[in-house]
Amino acid sequence: MQLVKVNHQSETRAGVLTDGTIHLSEPSATPISDFLESNDLVAKMSRTIETGNAVNPSEVQLLAPLDHQEVWAAGVTYIRSKSARMEESETAASCYDRVYVSPRPEIFFKATPHRVVGPEGGLRIRSDSGWNVPEPELTLVINSRKEFVGFTIGNDMSSRDIEGDNPLYLPQAKMYDECCGLGPAITPVANMPAKAEISIDLRILRNEKEVFTGHTDASQMAREFDDLLEWLGRDNSFPHGAMLLTGTGIVPDSDFTLQPGDLMQIEVAGIGLLSNTVIQG
Repeated sequence: MQLVKVNHQSETRAGVLTDGTIHLSEPSATPISDFLESNDLVAKMSRTIETGNAVNPSEVQLLAPLDHQEVWAAGVTYIRSKSARMEESETAASCYDRVYVSPRPEIFFKATPHRVVGPEGGLRIRSDSGWNVPEPELTLVINSRKEFVGFTIGNDMSSRDIEGDNPLYLPQAKMYDECCGLGPAITPVANMPAKAEISIDLRILRNEKEVFTGHTDASQMAREFDDLLEWLGRDNSFPHGAMLLTGTGIVPDSDFTLQPGDLMQIEVAGIGLLSNTVIQG
């Protein structure tokens, strides 16, 4: 049972996906928030299955599963990510090494909703960068009360040469139009596998040929979900809730860069497949 946001007959709705069918809620300006802000997400989803209009997924367009939620990200949470960030810049290597073992994680603002792309949409690589990679990330979902309610998939697009030139350029390397993919659905916390069973796979196709694959699982994270959320919420409020990308354990080798037209496929156990194509302005 998963929560989705869809366009159905020119109306934006939330839906509950179960057994290959989507059960639609009533049209709303904030369809995802209507569910995430409820006192019992799973119960509200169950009621929607009983009362909602049932449609085939082929009848709708899946959208990114957020309304006005902020999108944040954590970095250097996997040993592979630490190594890759240290490879980007010798001068900043000690910073990444220290943050990996520090009690305080690296957390940064990633995207406003209008910079987020849903399933099958185009994710951008910067025109002023020559080294761009996807970062497949398990993503945590909280509501305005900072309650941890679900998981989705995130693609934290990154310009490695820009950040590698100077860590202070991180916002430019990470935040720009179409810089973040989210979807295809939100899985309630209670419905997800155990952390050690949450596999994460990345596949990149170029001209229909596989040019990169990678695999990890959430047990390889050096941080716990609740710990990351506690740091995110310190002295911080989220009137519409937030999404927190939790870092990546899959980083292509330093001689790889994305090209326009590449197809990126991220599959996460318990959530599904997020597929996006690379575009460039």
